[in-house]
Amino acid sequence: MNEQLNILWAQCQQILADNLTPSAYQTWFAPIVPLQYDSHVLILQVKSQFVAEYIEENYINLLSATLFRVFGQGTQLEYRVLIDSASGAGSTIPSTGTSNENLRKENGAVGVYTPAAPVMDFDTQLNSIYTFDSYVAGEPNKLARTAGVAVAKQPGYTAFNPLFIYGGSGVGKTHLANAIGNQARLLNPQTRVLYVSANTFKLQFQDARNTNRIPDFLNFYQSVDVLIVDDIQYFAGLKGTQDTFFHIFNYLQQSHKQLILTSDRAPVQLKDIEDRLLTRFKWGLSAEITRPDYNLRRNILLNKMHRDGILLPDEVIDFIANNVRDSVRDLEGILASLLAHSTLTNREIDLQLTEQVVAHIVEIQPSTIDISDVVGAVAEHFNIPEKSILSQNRSKEIMQARHVAIYLSKELTDHSLNEIGLYMGRRTHATILHSLALMREQLEIDPVLRQQVHQIESVLQH
Repeated sequence: MNEQLNILWAQCQQILADNLTPSAYQTWFAPIVPLQYDSHVLILQVKSQFVAEYIEENYINLLSATLFRVFGQGTQLEYRVLIDSASGAGSTIPSTGTSNENLRKENGAVGVYTPAAPVMDFDTQLNSIYTFDSYVAGEPNKLARTAGVAVAKQPGYTAFNPLFIYGGSGVGKTHLANAIGNQARLLNPQTRVLYVSANTFKLQFQDARNTNRIPDFLNFYQSVDVLIVDDIQYFAGLKGTQDTFFHIFNYLQQSHKQLILTSDRAPVQLKDIEDRLLTRFKWGLSAEITRPDYNLRRNILLNKMHRDGILLPDEVIDFIANNVRDSVRDLEGILASLLAHSTLTNREIDLQLTEQVVAHIVEIQPSTIDISDVVGAVAEHFNIPEKSILSQNRSKEIMQARHVAIYLSKELTDHSLNEIGLYMGRRTHATILHSLALMREQLEIDPVLRQQVHQIESVLQH
């Protein structure tokens, strides 16, 4: 049996290698040893619990589809974590993602056939990992998250229908959209929630049109209570797809069913989308998620560490938060890579290792913005002399501008708090900390101030 098991697992490895980058395959799947296959249960030996958890979180769809193809329908997966190599003792961890209803074509399972689930076994296509508990709130996503929580409580019966979430790649749009769907299901398990990418919707429509099953296609989508369409900008130029989605949109909206749409840009910036659709995209709430600021980036790292039960030195956390600025996805990816390097090489995570890992994922560049640039931009925005910001003047107008300059100097430059204080009229470290704390409190409650800060930041970065 062992020989046959090794042959079957070798077939799995070939499929996995074809669908992954060489580094990903070598890191996560090449070291795996098949131990046993009995009564449709496959046991795989992995080096650590972290490896098993990482595979479950990132590659389970591909692995599930692969096992279905090689071992057959109904195959269940368990991981054996080797504790004592001499005795062979270990602990067993069941997989949560290898049942047939969880098999999907998406998330990297290229070229692996996955049978469609019947309507009676409705598959939401939601990612269960994406919840509000794992979604870290901050200023860049505050509006979108608040609206999302409201929608999850009463889908279809708020003013936010549709809820149009937009922002750059990696800022958390997909996570939030899935979190809304998962929360709606948690509050009411009977709610039919469907997550679908725009590309998947397009392909499904084309298949239905080619096989004369348009009525079935429409009936299915019109039966949904909450429809989430990710990356709606990919409908651009697809007249047939847009026409069909227009009818689905109208039916659901008029039936008090919830629509949640995500895009990399605001509705007004979408190109090659019919005006009648654009008009409807604007009916509800358009909520932007901007790139994470320093505080949000740091909190995301701390949240991930807490969930994974790990500790990192403050200097490591600060280094990552300061240098990985554009994407939440990059932050989580770097943390996972750090853990992988540490686990597989038995090396402690320190600043040196962190610098090496980060350098392979993002381009680390010294800030081209200096404190003087910040002070100049703030002075120009508020129409006050630069010297007033650096003076001891304590008028309300000057102090507000000074707080903004200190905040943006911390966010956009590489200077320490002591260096910022020295430039700002020889102010102490404690004074700078107090100013930062005050600004963060004000930004939470003052939308006008938030807009002013964003405007100044945009000027400095362009």
